[in-house]
Amino acid sequence: MTLDLETMKLAVVDAIEDIKGFDISIMDVRNLTSMTNYMIVASANSSRQAKAVADNVREKLKEKGFAIRGTEGEKEGEWVLVDLDDIVVHIMVPATRAYYNLEQLWTEGEARRGHIKAS
Repeated sequence: MTLDLETMKLAVVDAIEDIKGFDISIMDVRNLTSMTNYMIVASANSSRQAKAVADNVREKLKEKGFAIRGTEGEKEGEWVLVDLDDIVVHIMVPATRAYYNLEQLWTEGEARRGHIKAS
């Protein structure tokens, strides 16, 4: 893993924690998709907080010289996605996070992929 990628992950987590985002999960998805290397999922208590966390992630990563590819979901704020290319950050209110359960989706994908390889 490159130093830049490790620096980027730490900067994202710090930016989330700065705005009191919680329940942070980092998933290595390099073996599952070519779209990104890591997904970071975090919770926020409200759509307003989710938007603030996303804003802080963008601001802190830009300050460190990382490019921001895009942001989705800010209007509604139930699920805000920040695309940093190597890392995709998902900030969700708890009900949305529980409903979509991204961690289970991606870990099941890894399990199925391993099962297919073993066959």
